[in-house]
Amino acid sequence: MAAGGCAMTVDGGDGEGDRVIKVMVVDDQDLVRDGISMILDGQPDIEVVAQAVDGADALHQASAVLDLGVVLMDVRMPVMDGIEATRRLVGRPNAPRVLILTTFDLDEYVYDALRAGASGFLLKRSSRDELINAVRVIADGDALLAPPVTRRLIDRFADNQLDPAMVARLDVLTAREREVLVLVAKGNSNAEIAAALHLTEHTVKTHVSRMLTKTGLRDRVQAVILAYNTGLVSAGQPS
Repeated sequence: MAAGGCAMTVDGGDGEGDRVIKVMVVDDQDLVRDGISMILDGQPDIEVVAQAVDGADALHQASAVLDLGVVLMDVRMPVMDGIEATRRLVGRPNAPRVLILTTFDLDEYVYDALRAGASGFLLKRSSRDELINAVRVIADGDALLAPPVTRRLIDRFADNQLDPAMVARLDVLTAREREVLVLVAKGNSNAEIAAALHLTEHTVKTHVSRMLTKTGLRDRVQAVILAYNTGLVSAGQPS
């Protein structure tokens, strides 16, 4: 893969520890699947346990894999595309996390993939190291977006009317957890949030975890959606 400009916007893992991340690669092109699998299988903490040729094949194979952690999902595929496959996959009990990996940096794909439940979006032109880091970030429970993707996502939600049901979710948060949610929605990393609030990174991680649990959110992508759909953060607000 050629190096690209896709920057990370959340904190990632470093591959340490005994955990092995089980990965499925879904793409209708053999060379792409094999290339991605070769890169990831070379890491001591990542194991590619399955490859699928389309969304339907991915759903079938995912049912047979125990503790599947991350699915790298292409978008444009025959039989069933990656958006529909993601929607069905994340609706299952103990669902793996989905990283959309595509050539197409288009609004409709970004928006639809994230609404379908994907935890990240990475372009195929991203570098080898970016790909490896992305898998670790997603497996650790964070979300991953390139800055241009985050800006377009924010712009899309900025035009939406407030959702009363989502506004009610904010009532369960403490003042500090709301502060953390605002900073998460603005794309800050845990380290940046810690510096802004004069806290340790460990404390920030605890606040983020509690905020997600209390609001019933899966990850930071959904936190961004919540913050903008409730008016807690607005598109014109300074970061």
